[in-house]
Amino acid sequence: MDIIKGIIERRSIRKYTDEKISDEKIKEILKAGMYAPSGGNAQPWEFVVVRDKELLNEITKIHPYSHPLKEADCAIIVCGNLEKEKFKDLWIQDCSAATENMLLGAHGLGIGSVWLGLYPEMDRVDGVRKLIKAPENVIPFSIVSLGYPGEERTVVDRYDENNVHYENW
Repeated sequence: MDIIKGIIERRSIRKYTDEKISDEKIKEILKAGMYAPSGGNAQPWEFVVVRDKELLNEITKIHPYSHPLKEADCAIIVCGNLEKEKFKDLWIQDCSAATENMLLGAHGLGIGSVWLGLYPEMDRVDGVRKLIKAPENVIPFSIVSLGYPGEERTVVDRYDENNVHYENW
């Protein structure tokens, strides 16, 4: 897949079919996340793969916009491990890059996904941390909901020259 075309055509998919995602494809999506850039190459991310339907449903009680998890085959919770960070708070950017890479990787594999934000909403962070039994130094950052697309989303032209500045404002 052409990279620019893939970026432009990737859409947030919130409805899924019943088709199962293979472990191999989940590993490819995780690999895409791990190839994201990170400050000082700290790679402060940790990933929790969730396939258990009961656990996915529990998350929907904590996160008000996580209804796609009810149909998802799988979710990957992206967490920042503060013990791995080299530069204060760069874990946020690093986990953002990893999340985006996984969304693009899923799209490239024909799998639908949507980014469900956790951090900095501390009620979501603490609730999910408790569900996955993560230690205090690990901060649940985002959830990537995954499933084969059960909907089609159209591509909208988002390029806006008004948001581009050259040399100065």
